[in-house]
Amino acid sequence: MGLLLGLLFLGHLTVVTYGHPILEAPESVTGPWKGDVNIPCTYGPLQGYTQVMVKWLVQRGWDPVTIFLRDSSGDHIQLAKYRGRLQVNHEVPGDVSLQLNTLEMDDRSHYTCEVTWQTPSGNQVVRDKIIDLRIQKVSVSKPTVTTGSGYGFTVPQGMRISLQCQAWGSPPISYVWYKEQTNNQEPIKVAVLSTLLFKHAMVADSGSYFCAAKGRVGSEQRSNIVKFVVKDSSKPLKTKTEAPTTMQSPLEETSTVKLIWKWTTEVDVYLGAASAEPGKGLPVFSIVLIISLCCIVVFIMAYVMVCRKTSQQEHVYEVAR
Repeated sequence: MGLLLGLLFLGHLTVVTYGHPILEAPESVTGPWKGDVNIPCTYGPLQGYTQVMVKWLVQRGWDPVTIFLRDSSGDHIQLAKYRGRLQVNHEVPGDVSLQLNTLEMDDRSHYTCEVTWQTPSGNQVVRDKIIDLRIQKVSVSKPTVTTGSGYGFTVPQGMRISLQCQAWGSPPISYVWYKEQTNNQEPIKVAVLSTLLFKHAMVADSGSYFCAAKGRVGSEQRSNIVKFVVKDSSKPLKTKTEAPTTMQSPLEETSTVKLIWKWTTEVDVYLGAASAEPGKGLPVFSIVLIISLCCIVVFIMAYVMVCRKTSQQEHVYEVAR
């Protein structure tokens, strides 16, 4: 325990005496020819220390040449050779890594990351790190095939889907898509892009596919074969609803009864109720409806008879007068 406290005290004393941010960077970085590379350079911000300047320099001959400068006025790329393909991180505090795009063979050299801080006492402290950048011609890797669809490689008919082919190596990389044939025939070429797009996938699009990638360096590489399946979704689901062919009832079958039976059966099927079957009589709803109609007919007939009787009585009274 005493030893641990002693080390902590020694560390604190070192920070007080020599306290300043410490740059961290690798000794060397390898980038792909015609590709992009990130050269790391970071430090842990310390309270009271303010970053006032960042420089990136490259060794040309015997003397280093400044290619990037960041100060209070902004970012400045000093050489035209690097304009449009060089940037330095500024989003993360303490990260001043260099991003260099479209690498050429003459970009290999020693790069220096240099940072200047203002200390709490008002003085300035400068620290730097040298990184060796190596450029390598990278052969294209074996491509992989992916799809952004949640269905994977089995999709419903009519869906818009794409298969992506991706490989790594020195660009440019060209891609070709093939579809396998039956009877050991040669595969047919279906696309010359990295993405194979099906705007409306059809059942006929189902099959075995693979892609080939060719880089600036090395031989052509082929992906594994993927089985792409399009399911037929055009057939509607079938639901069986059988209406009774005969109806046993003490009532005489009339056109009115047929109409009522048909309508009642359809309503019962739609609502999921149990339909009447032959030999089991009418549903309760049909019986109530028939009784109601009979009552209405009786009422109408009685009303007509009463009206006729009243009319006859009035006619007799008029003759008597």
